[in-house]
Amino acid sequence: MKTEALLNEAPLGKKSSYINTYSPSLLFPLPRQPKRDEIGITAALPFQGFDIWNGFELSWLNLKGKPVVAISEAFFPCDSLFLVESKSQKLYLNSFNNSRFDSLELVRTTIESDLSKAAQAPVKVKLYRLNEAPNKTVTLRGLCLDDLDIECTTFMPDPSTIETQNEYIEETVYTNLLKSNCLVTGQPDWGSIEISYRGKKIKHDGLLKYIVSLRDHNEFHEQCVERIFMDIQRACSPEWLTVYARYTRRGGLDINPYRTNRPHTNEVDNFRLIRQ
Repeated sequence: MKTEALLNEAPLGKKSSYINTYSPSLLFPLPRQPKRDEIGITAALPFQGFDIWNGFELSWLNLKGKPVVAISEAFFPCDSLFLVESKSQKLYLNSFNNSRFDSLELVRTTIESDLSKAAQAPVKVKLYRLNEAPNKTVTLRGLCLDDLDIECTTFMPDPSTIETQNEYIEETVYTNLLKSNCLVTGQPDWGSIEISYRGKKIKHDGLLKYIVSLRDHNEFHEQCVERIFMDIQRACSPEWLTVYARYTRRGGLDINPYRTNRPHTNEVDNFRLIRQ
């Protein structure tokens, strides 16, 4: 079944009742492969990585009925068969609100088990009490492209602007000008993106034009990052490539896809940006 048909059954973009007792059935998995077919990923994945979900609206009751609050991190491997639709995950986390658990660890293992079943792959979950949560607000690494004086006329994906020159280089660049739209609701998704590679130097002005060209494109965060990865890979054939996007929060969740084909890279730092 096509993604669009499946999304007709999802809670995203619809009026929803908020269930406040634990209900894992609220999670709505979506297969990754149909959208990958659209960008030419039909065999083995050409990258590895994670989708990092940070949750800021998680609460439950202890055994005496007293509320507990926490921040969650969930690491979905990009080779999972399914991603989990974002509103369904918000509804699922809200279902803990009036449910009693005797420890933070029990909540953590419950969420980890439920998300792993939905994604059909091992999902790693961390929970933090507020006074224990990491506070790592940084800027992205490398050269910022935002001040380049470019003219932008195309606001749908246009990889034709991605070009290389003969210089061989290893570099990291980033921009805060990433914007796309939700596949279902059309609501804007705001983000920053860091691109690292080794290979022929990518012309910065063309790369920035390409990132800006996604401005009116409707696609989920994970799918946009994979599209960016594949378009750069095809246009430039770098020795290795890493694409890491940090999106701003919606509904108490932010989603941060990380894709790389760099050898011996299987961890990613879950830092925070000023807009997050």
